[in-house]
Amino acid sequence: MAQEGQEYVDVAALTNPALRRLYAEWEARRRAPSLPSRADFDPAAMRYIIGNLSLIEVRRHPLRFYFRVHASNIAARVGFDMTRKFLDQNPDSQLRALILDHYLRTLDEHRPIAARRRQLSTDKTMMLDCEALSLPLANDGTNIDMLMTGFVWCA
Repeated sequence: MAQEGQEYVDVAALTNPALRRLYAEWEARRRAPSLPSRADFDPAAMRYIIGNLSLIEVRRHPLRFYFRVHASNIAARVGFDMTRKFLDQNPDSQLRALILDHYLRTLDEHRPIAARRRQLSTDKTMMLDCEALSLPLANDGTNIDMLMTGFVWCA
C-alpha cells in the first residue's frame, strides 16, 4: 500500500516527457529478463534529465539506500543535498517515508515503479507536487544494486 500523499501509477501514465524518455532508454538497455546496469548508461547522453536524476546504491545487511548522486534540481528546491548520504539522513520525515516506500516497492517488484506525489513537507513550508520514476539496475543483471531515479516537479 502506498504512503499517504503518494499514488503509484503505470509507467505509461507518466505525463513528463523526460521521465517517459528515461524509461524508454532503460527499457532499450534491458536484456530481458535481465536488468540493465549503471555502466549501460552514458551520463553525457542524459543531459535532458541530468539535474533531475539521482543514483542510489542499494546496500544490504542492513538494507539502506545511499545517494551516490542526488539530483541538483531537487536539492536546490528542497534546501538540502543528499549526495553521499543515506536516505535515513533525510531531514524531512514525510518525504523520507514516501521515498523509502517507493524504493522498497521497486526492490520488491523488481521493475520500474512510477509515482505521483502531492503532500506538504513536514515543516509545511513546501508542497511536494511531482512525478517520480525509480528504475532498478543490476551489475549482474539480476540482483538490484542500484536505483536510478528521475524526479520532476509538476508545479
